[in-house]
Amino acid sequence: MGVILKLYFFLGKRKEGVSIFMKNIVIGNFSISPYIYIPFVYLLWVTVCLLLKKIAYRKLRDFTKHTHTGLDDILTEAADFPIVLLIFTSGILVLENLFEFALDTELFQWTNIGFKAVSIIAVILFLDKAINGALKYFSPKIVLFRETGGVMILVVRMIIVALGVLIIMDNLGISITPILASLGIGSLAVALALQPTLESVFAGVQIIVDRPISVGHFIKLESGEEGYVEKIGWRSTWIRLLPNNMVIIPNKVLVSSRILNYYYPEKELAVLVNVGVDYRSDLDFVEKVTIEVASEVLKSVEGGVSSFKPYIRYHTFNEFSIDFTVNLRAKEFTDNYFIKHNFIKALQKRYNKEGIIIPFPIRTMEYSKISEGASIKK
Repeated sequence: MGVILKLYFFLGKRKEGVSIFMKNIVIGNFSISPYIYIPFVYLLWVTVCLLLKKIAYRKLRDFTKHTHTGLDDILTEAADFPIVLLIFTSGILVLENLFEFALDTELFQWTNIGFKAVSIIAVILFLDKAINGALKYFSPKIVLFRETGGVMILVVRMIIVALGVLIIMDNLGISITPILASLGIGSLAVALALQPTLESVFAGVQIIVDRPISVGHFIKLESGEEGYVEKIGWRSTWIRLLPNNMVIIPNKVLVSSRILNYYYPEKELAVLVNVGVDYRSDLDFVEKVTIEVASEVLKSVEGGVSSFKPYIRYHTFNEFSIDFTVNLRAKEFTDNYFIKHNFIKALQKRYNKEGIIIPFPIRTMEYSKISEGASIKK
């Protein structure tokens, strides 16, 4: 409306002998004032364009609903309002090309600047909505977007708005060179002041991209703590220990540390239990009984891999026993505690029933008497 009012202001104005006075349009016996037909032409243009846009968008939305990707829906929705803005500003250009008030330099300059400013705003709104929609669309599929989606959207918005403001200022004739220089110096000062924080931020990006760990993984730190990765932030990583305490580690420390990830290459892992039996035992019978017990435990205990076939391997002639290792299978690391617990109970009960002895250390001590009758000198 501001531009329309300015058009009214310039109607009837003369400048350096160039008449830009708009004449009435005579149709038969009727004389139509420019104060009537100029707004009418503008509103007609806008109405027709909005109607065509509505029809086109209806067909476009029907088409995008049947496509396999959601990106076209995002782009369609993002362009909706910016197109409306462009339709309203394009009406001014139509008036300039139809009527002679476009000869006025000052009016042309103002309308040209206004059109450019609104066009830039429309592009900013389109990019903002399209990029935000794309980030949300890819968040479930890409770990980087899923872990840092909120921060990334904020950063992208700030960059788009800043660039748009600078472009608008440049079109208004405002020099942006001092602003760019100030931003450069300010960014350098901030980077130096926040160097430790920025190290952790870039380390966080490295963790998210390289993925040595992910949220939900069970890991063991170089310092000995074990727990689930609760959150990977820009500056720090949160690890929930089994006692339900939280360890918060700066990302720059985590990146340079040695980490044992129990979820790579898969969550399932071997559960090893060392056992020893008496030297007089029948080793084939011991193997048969032990495997039977292990199979029953894996099928009955929650967290055991029931399809896995356990096995044993004899490996040591120890001081009091023949030692072997039983290999079971757990669905994830924390299940191994419960599996070991139940297996040891069941195995001891079965060994007692079958007469298999689990020996314990025995020490034999010999004593000798000092020979009696030794002569004692007086």
